[in-house]
Amino acid sequence: MKPISELTFGFRDAENYRRRENKDLFNHLFVRTPSLEELCERGKYFLLGEKGTGKTAYAVYFCNNSYRDTRASLKFIRETEYQKFLQMKRSQHLALTDYTNIWRIIICLLLAEQIIDRERRTMFLAPFKRFGALHRAIDEYYAHAFSPEIIHAINFVEESRLAAELLSKYAKLAGEEKESLQFTEKRFQTNLLYIQKHFEAALSELKLKRDYILFIDGIDIRASSIPYPDYLGNMVSHLA
Repeated sequence: MKPISELTFGFRDAENYRRRENKDLFNHLFVRTPSLEELCERGKYFLLGEKGTGKTAYAVYFCNNSYRDTRASLKFIRETEYQKFLQMKRSQHLALTDYTNIWRIIICLLLAEQIIDRERRTMFLAPFKRFGALHRAIDEYYAHAFSPEIIHAINFVEESRLAAELLSKYAKLAGEEKESLQFTEKRFQTNLLYIQKHFEAALSELKLKRDYILFIDGIDIRASSIPYPDYLGNMVSHLA
């Protein structure tokens, strides 16, 4: 029997188990339940539960392991992201539908980068022209230094004119678009729809041999600096 001083109780926050040196301990402690199978189903979009019930733990397990040949990534919404959304809401006079389009682009961008990172070495992506054009546009926008975090994806959306111009430029070079299009800062909603269309078309042409999951954690937590009315308005928009 071990003395108490030698017992390992792990971390209170499952986020700590993303570190390489803690993965083995997490796999040893994690209880695999039927919920893992449910999370692999295509019709599942939300993982709900009270604080401390293991939502983040499930996401971390998928990130640390190739469960059912599924690759996953986990992103956290922090106070900075909330502030960014509030700034965009005020400056662009966002409507409810705009939030939906913004989140679709953010999710598509993060998924695209996850796929590029995992599939790059296999050269599997080479035959897909739309996705290749999308990749080159993203690379130019971020100067080949994209950091796959929500805040950087929001920046892509915020500069919608530049993002749309780059997508149009590389789509035309790839022969996927015939006309030269013009974009303006004032047509924010139109730019969003154009960007979304390109992401959806590029991702839909892929024929992947494995599944990819993106977990976004923290959308139900209010940062202390965010006034409750602003938080409530943002949360209603995010979850719509």
